[in-house]
Amino acid sequence: MAAVKVPTVVLPNASGEVSMPVIGMGSAPDFTCKKDTKEAIVEAVRQGYRHFDTATAYGSEQALGEALKEAIQLGLVTRQDLFVTSKLWVTHNLPHLVLPALRKSLETLQLDYLDLYLIHWPLSSQPKFQFPIDVQDLLPFDAKGVWESMVECQKLGLTRAIGVSNFSVKKLQNLLSLTTIPPAVNQVEMNLAWQQNKLRDLCKKHGIVVTAYSPLRKGASRGPNQVMENDALKGIADSHGKSIAQVSLRWLYENGVTAVPKSYDKDRMKQNLNIFDFSLTEDDHFKISQITQNRLISGPTKPQLPDLFDDDI
Repeated sequence: MAAVKVPTVVLPNASGEVSMPVIGMGSAPDFTCKKDTKEAIVEAVRQGYRHFDTATAYGSEQALGEALKEAIQLGLVTRQDLFVTSKLWVTHNLPHLVLPALRKSLETLQLDYLDLYLIHWPLSSQPKFQFPIDVQDLLPFDAKGVWESMVECQKLGLTRAIGVSNFSVKKLQNLLSLTTIPPAVNQVEMNLAWQQNKLRDLCKKHGIVVTAYSPLRKGASRGPNQVMENDALKGIADSHGKSIAQVSLRWLYENGVTAVPKSYDKDRMKQNLNIFDFSLTEDDHFKISQITQNRLISGPTKPQLPDLFDDDI
């Protein structure tokens, strides 16, 4: 089986020219260091996946690191072929803790450098891991100081590019006002039922690449999946001989958005990569624009912070 060649996008403000595959493989908190998980990652490499997204908070760095090491030893890829993203958790979202946190992630992943390091949330908290985070444990978030530390990590060669995650329009505007080095990426919840038009417009204006997590609106059991169980999307998918998942990922791609869907099923992994042989019509895009919009991921705190996200979509 020939590996799929996934298109790439060049990241701005990176150390040298850094190209990120537009489709990657995400990892959720149930990603554990088990044999079948590692086998799934190696299979993903065989199919053509080169971008792998993890985070300290996911508990997935060890499993991913071992799987990629195995793939390299098997001769499937070299380290230079891979694009690895990880994220700074809120307990280390303080200027003096950024570098130690990145070094720890690299040790766990068994890597010398990351391709992309993200601030996971625009929040800082006491140094105890809990999820959801108790609001009373939050600390003032020094966006300027933390971002300067991220820049320093990049200068040291420990990550080729730096960015943010879960930054709303207002949070991103604030960060941009504090630095001359914009983030290369903003990774946020984005799918056909949460299209984030204003955020996409702001990122495009500043040359920031948007990466969608939960691109198929999976990740929480809150009633019917408004993407995967959508009759209009089923009609669009049937008209192209594709699946709803493929239509969803194609819509993101046609709108300049990269994505990190998660699946360890061999056939679904393959399906998620095979979106480059068809195009959506103008009528498809209109129907998609009519889908009711609401957020799936409400944030990492308890109780929820009403101002963590903008209401604008």
